Amino acid sequence: LVVFAYSSSHGLAGVARKTVPLARVPLVTVSTKVGAGVVAAAALAGGMKRLMALRSAMTASSMSKRTIAAHATEVKEVSKRDDPWNAFEKLPLRLEKEPPVPKKIPHKVPFGIVQGDDRGPEKDLMNPPKMKDDDLFWIRDDDRKDKDVIAHLEAENAYTNYVTHHLRAARENIYKEILSHVQETDQSVPFPIGPFEYYYRTVEGSSYRIRCRRRKGTEDEQVILDENVEAKGKKHYDVGDWEVSLSQRIMAYSVDEQGYEDYTLMFKDLHTGELLPDKIEKTSGSIVFGNDDETVFYATMDEAHRTNKIWMHKLGSDSKEDRLLYTEDNTVFDAGLFKTSSKRFLALTSTSSETSEVSVIDLNELKLQPTLQPKVIRKREKGLIYSLDHHQEDFYITTNADGARNFKLVTTPSDFSSDKWTDVFAYDQNVKIDDVTCFSSFIALEGRQDGFSQIWVFDPQDPKKSRQTIAFEEKAHTVGLSTNEEFSSTVIRLTYDSLTTPRRTYEYDPNMKELKLLKEQAVPNYDPSLYKSERQEAEAKDGTKIPISLVWRKDAISPSTESPVHLYGYGSYEICIEPQFSTARLPLLDRGVVYAIAHVRGGGEMGRTWYESAKYADKVLTFSDFVACANHLVDTKQTTPDKLTLEGRSAGGLLVGAVVNMAPYLFKAGVAGVPFVDVLSTMSDPNIPLTTGEWEEWGNPNTPKDFKDMSVWSPYDNIKPQNYPNLFVASGLFDPRVAYWEPAKWVAKLREIKTDSNHVLLKCDLDSGHFSASDRYRHHWERALELSFLLEQLGCLRKQDYV
Repeated sequence: LVVFAYSSSHGLAGVARKTVPLARVPLVTVSTKVGAGVVAAAALAGGMKRLMALRSAMTASSMSKRTIAAHATEVKEVSKRDDPWNAFEKLPLRLEKEPPVPKKIPHKVPFGIVQGDDRGPEKDLMNPPKMKDDDLFWIRDDDRKDKDVIAHLEAENAYTNYVTHHLRAARENIYKEILSHVQETDQSVPFPIGPFEYYYRTVEGSSYRIRCRRRKGTEDEQVILDENVEAKGKKHYDVGDWEVSLSQRIMAYSVDEQGYEDYTLMFKDLHTGELLPDKIEKTSGSIVFGNDDETVFYATMDEAHRTNKIWMHKLGSDSKEDRLLYTEDNTVFDAGLFKTSSKRFLALTSTSSETSEVSVIDLNELKLQPTLQPKVIRKREKGLIYSLDHHQEDFYITTNADGARNFKLVTTPSDFSSDKWTDVFAYDQNVKIDDVTCFSSFIALEGRQDGFSQIWVFDPQDPKKSRQTIAFEEKAHTVGLSTNEEFSSTVIRLTYDSLTTPRRTYEYDPNMKELKLLKEQAVPNYDPSLYKSERQEAEAKDGTKIPISLVWRKDAISPSTESPVHLYGYGSYEICIEPQFSTARLPLLDRGVVYAIAHVRGGGEMGRTWYESAKYADKVLTFSDFVACANHLVDTKQTTPDKLTLEGRSAGGLLVGAVVNMAPYLFKAGVAGVPFVDVLSTMSDPNIPLTTGEWEEWGNPNTPKDFKDMSVWSPYDNIKPQNYPNLFVASGLFDPRVAYWEPAKWVAKLREIKTDSNHVLLKCDLDSGHFSASDRYRHHWERALELSFLLEQLGCLRKQDYV
């Protein structure tokens, strides 16, 4: 039985003729302000057990300012796999035909000196401060509780629900397609620590991991943390880090239950299964055990969410008595901690985008001298970056010292008998050195060459002669070290994948120079032979060649015709968008969409120099590179602007915002995930998380030069009265990295100024943060909405996606 309420100006027969039955979607009721409503009932033939929805026969003119609510029957048990609507949506589903128009309250944002704020060296700041009008500033609520703000975000969601309501079948189909490629009941490759092997399992229908261990050589499983049990009744649940003590009796783990990335440290006795009374709140999430069962090191953050203090805690004691090991007072720097691979040293780090400093504490000596102070490896020098690991009598250090812009490897004595740094290999500007990991008999380096990730291994007794590259069949690939907890291991655990090859876990034996496959990610209903990838190059305005990675399904496109293309980009923080495999990408490829990645400057794909060439005043190169990649795809007749969409997340969302201001005519539609778009205002305020540490990334708009440079490309400040592509914008209420108010303000301003009738939609997840839903099923559900939006814009939805 379907009940449909509608305006009395329309007959039931007219509604029935326009009915489109949809399985497994909410029942729709429509109310209007036009006359009295009537209720009609119709019986559905065929014995359909699921709800069937009727589409309204009303015209747009007769539906002005209406509200649509969707209701579903109650069910005792909701399957996240089979009934995502009832599992994830807050029913009755609210829909609004018109987008919300936020009120305007005059407000001036200051740039320069502000009393009480540390906005950089006073001599460099604008004085008097420069003011910028922002009448949408009120949408910012640091506490995320303001009723008007929440009401506005809910109205945005309701409008998005309305505009995408006709895609509900497509969304459910795509969601189930993604799941059809996921081995829902699976197990990770166990990794050894002493007498135990640790791993996690997932179970079909369960949203989170089950963390386990077993003694080597046995199948006697011990569940050490079932995240499904812990997450029950919680809207968000994320384990940030975990570690076991020296005897492996005590497990420490950190949990965020909101999405704001404030982690609580918990401790569990793995012999009894009981939680210890120790509980430390508001930490960064990182955990390091000392070389015993009672000493734990952790970090806390200041009010701006900057990690600034490192502490030592003794289990069984009050955390108020914890010893403060290190404080970083410079707000441009973040503190951090890790244990060297040898397990001998605790490293305390302080890093900015352009400078670092590392101190160490000998954990063996700390047992004898509880007040032992950290020793600095090399005091910070502006522009000097380094990190380290420990091997026998030396620290192995990756650094950009001596003009090595792409980094090199050096050593220095770990007993501090000398402060000299000695090169292990001669600097090679064509090779980027990222990280070093030491084992007792060999050393592994991670880095990049020719635009792709690589791993090199060498014997520290004879580095130059013994150095070897771990080779793979595919040139375009992604490789990196996996979990390697045992310093004495004679093999290296690593992971590998490509655009067409699912993730593989290998062991590599440096002595035998052999790779052993331990596991390949199971991807049901996937045949890699049907897909192809390649790398192309676009030419930027200055002649620089910009790599583009592409992947497509061979039998779904015709090489002689222009194809739909989805272009992804990032281009900041030296982060690389690798040519990796993704099951969530398959619904695009299987519907004839070519997926492309623009490896623009500002990222690290081509080394540190690639990143440094697009910062500060040159940041605009990131965006013009992306436009060059889009133009390349159009000019070579691989696609057309009507068949081209774009996407980026976080700083990649900034890229989307800047690009659609610069070249909106190139794209049919785009997705901007948690987009960093109000750059000027955010980077002016040191009280917003991440701001001060990123002055070395974007610039400090409290200074005259940086304000001028950033004003050229800041997306929120460069919206023009022009046509824009259709846009889908996603955000998270508790996001500490890109606050929800940035995309909310951007969307509202776009709608007000742009000159077209294209949609600009905002979907704000009111229960999560920067990384979307923690529930793996809900995460896929949210992505399915974005994909259905893109596929409709590209004209690539299938007939069954509408039924």
